[in-house]
Amino acid sequence: MALPFAFCPLQCAPMSDLPLPKIPSRPNTARLLISCPDKRGIVAAVSQFLFNHNANIMSSDQHSTDPEGGRFFMRQEFSLEGLDVPRAQFEKAFQEVVATPFTMEWSLSYANEPKRMAILCSKYDHCLMDLLWRVRRGEFDCDIPMVISNHTDLEVDVKAFDIPYHLVASQKGEDKRVSESQILELLRGQADFVVLARYMQILSADFLEQLAVPVINIHHSFLPAFIGANPYKSAFQRGVKIIGATAHYVTAELDGGPIIEQDVARVTHRDDVKALTRVGRDIERAVLARAVKAHLEDRVLVYQNKTVVF
Repeated sequence: MALPFAFCPLQCAPMSDLPLPKIPSRPNTARLLISCPDKRGIVAAVSQFLFNHNANIMSSDQHSTDPEGGRFFMRQEFSLEGLDVPRAQFEKAFQEVVATPFTMEWSLSYANEPKRMAILCSKYDHCLMDLLWRVRRGEFDCDIPMVISNHTDLEVDVKAFDIPYHLVASQKGEDKRVSESQILELLRGQADFVVLARYMQILSADFLEQLAVPVINIHHSFLPAFIGANPYKSAFQRGVKIIGATAHYVTAELDGGPIIEQDVARVTHRDDVKALTRVGRDIERAVLARAVKAHLEDRVLVYQNKTVVF
């Protein structure tokens, strides 16, 4: 007799007992991001400085909005194996010798110092679980200090990854400041950036200012179309032929921050709101993952309300 499809004769190990993937040792490399007014000699000055300190360039990308008076952006990744001075001294010298003469805005990050990614979520699990699995599998090189939610629905799932889960109930009006203060207290000094994995709350400008770290949101729509809370219904009513998702940095303007990543899928008149939502959630996962990966690898530079993504 055929066994029912759902029957499994094997005893499955609990998730906490599953072996973790082997994550390779982190390389001794650094990533330099630069934004400055465009002028001759920038690449030469940076390259010469790195050469003088025995730093071997491994990759280099640059972009100019306009060679004559535009903005110049650059990302360089280089090995630190032969660096002749301590990191603090190296950074100070770069500011004095290169950054100041070229009026640079710059940042330097180190591959062996993984970023801390805190996650905020509500009831939807698709984006959250995708992020957790990518970190567990070693696809994302980062630490997750905590997940914060305004619901208990995903607590069991998160704790199965041995990640602290904090419940902070959302409040409205003046009481909203109370819940935001609780979140700030949890995050303060514990996260290098925050991901909103379908966190269905609007963060205040005051909250973002006090948090003072980048916040990445996944919006279930191809912005700037259909902003707000229910874009799939709006898209269905409009009769669109494509739907999409947008990952962007969060600013005080609702769904108006610099866009990091987007994607779309084709739909037809046969698709109802449920079908659009099902297709859209697949896009949301992929778009958010690509945006987070780009941020983790220091491939995103923000200028005004746009991004350059190398």
